[in-house]
Amino acid sequence: MASVVNRRRRSPGARRQAVVAWLFAAPFVVVFGIFMVVPLVSSFVMSFTDFRGSDVADPAAVDFVGPAHYLALLSDARFLHALRNTGYFVVVGIPLTMAVALLLAVALNNGITRFRTAFRVGFYTPVVTSVVAVAVVWRFILQPDGLLNTVLAWLGISGPDWLHSTTWAMPSLIVMAAWRNMGTLIVIFLAGLQNVPAELHEAALLDGAGPWRRFTAVTLPILRPTLLLGAVLLSVGYLQFFEEPFVMTRGGPLDATLSITYFTFQQFGFGDYGYAAAASYLLFALIALLSIVQFRILRTKR
Repeated sequence: MASVVNRRRRSPGARRQAVVAWLFAAPFVVVFGIFMVVPLVSSFVMSFTDFRGSDVADPAAVDFVGPAHYLALLSDARFLHALRNTGYFVVVGIPLTMAVALLLAVALNNGITRFRTAFRVGFYTPVVTSVVAVAVVWRFILQPDGLLNTVLAWLGISGPDWLHSTTWAMPSLIVMAAWRNMGTLIVIFLAGLQNVPAELHEAALLDGAGPWRRFTAVTLPILRPTLLLGAVLLSVGYLQFFEEPFVMTRGGPLDATLSITYFTFQQFGFGDYGYAAAASYLLFALIALLSIVQFRILRTKR
């Protein structure tokens, strides 16, 4: 009863504070509503219509088609091919990127003492470099008479045409994406490794645990939340796999590097906005599903 009376006594001031708080938050709320909520709701509604580029001048001509686009996508051979390509990129790319980033983070945290800052800057540089500049470098490396095939020729190996081979184009883009994205994970993993108490390692050492045993029994369990953060961030980016095929292969050869995002981009280019919006929300559902799986696997066990 007393608390109710106190709340009533504070209510005029609390209301003033709430008004002031809303006034400060209003610019963000308005901008967020206009540029995020409205487009999200509009695109979701659009995915249930036959909205096309020709309907922009006459929106009244748009018809509601229900889940027809979603059902059509699930039987569209090209979309399913893009789905398999994206799955291949995610299943191979995420473990590869995380393993290499964790290995380098451990080396920077424990083994490398000289020029540590230079290594950190070097590993993070691809993250802040334009994808166009990265593409120029990797095209020089992967072209038929490029750096990689020249090195293989020294070893007596005839390298393939990496970017124009249906077998090797996707692995080439996976390696390029891993190189480009591991800098962010190295920074995150380094922060996690520096929070591992040294006393635990010392206690494990006294118990006779070797380096590998200390890493798997002490470091990795403490690092689980950090690994979860890295996995979620990476999976969101890798499921929206677009820049690499756009600048390197244009989805080819023979759709070997066609991703869901690139497929959606093409549908928007064709003016089939409703179909493209439906593809976007299927991709959103995949991202949410993968994030839930990662939370289940990497969550901290109590």
